[in-house]
Amino acid sequence: MNTPTPSQDPEPADEAALPATVRARLERVTHSVLVDTRALARVRERFDDEQARALGRYLASAQSPNTLRAYRADWTSFTAWCLAEHRQSLPADPVDVAVYLAACAQARTGDGSGWALAPSSIERRSAAIAAVHGAHGLETPTRAEVVRMTLRGIRRTRRSRPRRKDPVVLSTLESLLAVRPADGFPGGVCRRRDTVLLLTGFAGALRRAELAALTFDDVAVRTDASTGTPALVVRLGSTKTDQEGRHGQVVALPRGRHRHTCPVCALADWSQVLEARRDGGPQAVRALVEGTAATASPAHRCQGWRGTDLADGSERPLLPTVTRHGRVGERAMSGRAVNELVKRYAERAGLDPDDFGGHSLRAGFATQAALGGATDREIMRQGRWTNPRTVHDYIRTANPLEDNAVTRLGL
Repeated sequence: MNTPTPSQDPEPADEAALPATVRARLERVTHSVLVDTRALARVRERFDDEQARALGRYLASAQSPNTLRAYRADWTSFTAWCLAEHRQSLPADPVDVAVYLAACAQARTGDGSGWALAPSSIERRSAAIAAVHGAHGLETPTRAEVVRMTLRGIRRTRRSRPRRKDPVVLSTLESLLAVRPADGFPGGVCRRRDTVLLLTGFAGALRRAELAALTFDDVAVRTDASTGTPALVVRLGSTKTDQEGRHGQVVALPRGRHRHTCPVCALADWSQVLEARRDGGPQAVRALVEGTAATASPAHRCQGWRGTDLADGSERPLLPTVTRHGRVGERAMSGRAVNELVKRYAERAGLDPDDFGGHSLRAGFATQAALGGATDREIMRQGRWTNPRTVHDYIRTANPLEDNAVTRLGL
């Protein structure tokens, strides 16, 4: 069995291959498409370089890295289109923007089997154009009626129900865990890390970006007052619904009924591997994994475990990259790698990988909790949902006949 390895972040496009006009435009937005470098130059004329750097740093942090990455790609696409059509990208004419968005809506995939861009992707391209204009102090062309009507027409013409990923419910989770790499070296390293990823993502109802961003400093071991057993308390930083991290969202992960589905045991196993790496290097990791594989026990190992000293304030990634040779990297997995890992495990388990992804763990929590009789409030609390309608969608997926008058028809 091949050891699954985390997918790497995609390399940026070769901007040297872009036309000179496009490259010139991108040089002004090297760090963020939402920072006007000419405005920063004017700041340097009035203040010192350190003050200008501080301003630029905070301006660049106003949006999440994922948003900036998407906006940069969208702005590159629009600038290249303007060059090909002999149009001006900054400031852009509203009619030009409308024509560009219409062209995006008409674009097909390479084999002609479907649309190249979803309506949501086209709206994001419009948002990127608006954001860049706003950052440069220019009037936003997307507010013009011609652009708004074009987007409305695209939405009505291309109306379709978004395809959701299948939820990883408990039975599916068991199937994914069953196809982990064999214990021992080198597969046992990925086995331990991926167990933490799957169980934490499922029980914590975490988004893939939230999973990828976790550090050991974010996780603490507490004693469940009602049972006396250990539990994990995970503090989240910035999230999709709390991008500035103002609310300090927290999720709790209790001890599992079984050792192989216990998030606390999984973290204890994985922490031991990283402690060995820190103290003795790769050879110590190999010795540990080979030794523990020979003495594996079905009994819980988390009872009495007080946590790890890896939570030392250094923001060590909870889920670092791991090579197929069992080498642990220094940087964290990306959200894209989390997504690809879930798809890989689904394929190994005989499922269609296109039906699963990183969001399947979060959706699986809500669906399984609904099947278990959890209330809306309980599901929303762990998943940090603020809209009950979202939870109701998962409940309908779990049991479409619950609270449904069709059961009273007497058929």
